Amino acid sequence: MAVSKNQIKFISSLHLKKNREKEGLFIVEGEKIAVEILSQKRYNIKIIFALQDWIVENNANLNPQKYEIFSCNESDLERISALKTPNRVLFVLETVLPVLQSPKGKKNLILDSIQDPGNLGTIIRIADWFGIENIYCSKETVELYNSKVLQATMGSFLRVNLSYLNLSEFLASYSEIPCYAALLNGENVFSTKFPDEAFLLIGNEGKGIADNLLQLPHIPISIPRFGHAESLNAAVATGILCALLKK
Repeated sequence: MAVSKNQIKFISSLHLKKNREKEGLFIVEGEKIAVEILSQKRYNIKIIFALQDWIVENNANLNPQKYEIFSCNESDLERISALKTPNRVLFVLETVLPVLQSPKGKKNLILDSIQDPGNLGTIIRIADWFGIENIYCSKETVELYNSKVLQATMGSFLRVNLSYLNLSEFLASYSEIPCYAALLNGENVFSTKFPDEAFLLIGNEGKGIADNLLQLPHIPISIPRFGHAESLNAAVATGILCALLKK
């Protein structure tokens, strides 16, 4: 089926968070991630918009009985894409109400007010790389279904569980699990021995970890500086810390 002007308008509206929340839908773009989505069961596909040659190439894996498939030209994809250079395919998926996963017996990430979509997406990808299943986010952390977040995950959002909650209440309810807080003045993380059950707490890019969280029991850790850089990007720091957390 060809795409209509009303559909283009509707899909374009999903670039805004308020419309994603209202409709319970979000957009994912890209050929590689499209292949992953077709083989996963976490998210229901509602609509596929794609170039005709992509539809032909992937016909064996498509199921028009379960969702609508629209053949687009490049101009149509450009109009509904959030990217400067649109891909050959765009999926509309149903959002999923997250089920709070237990952190017990695992190494988990806690994110306090991460604001940059690229940082959150990269952190999700890092967690996937290191086999960290659960990320618990403050309600002030950027939304998972932001297109820049999803793009930066490179498909890892399909495998990592994100929950948005009141972090102080959550951490207080699991006070038996040690919480390692990434701070500028903490013990050298290269000397830290992490237990099998732990939280790794990462703070906001500019303000760090909120005071109400630092009032809870925690173990301050730091990545030692050997040069002269003022700071590390939040996602870069998370990657270093996760490598040590999972060693």
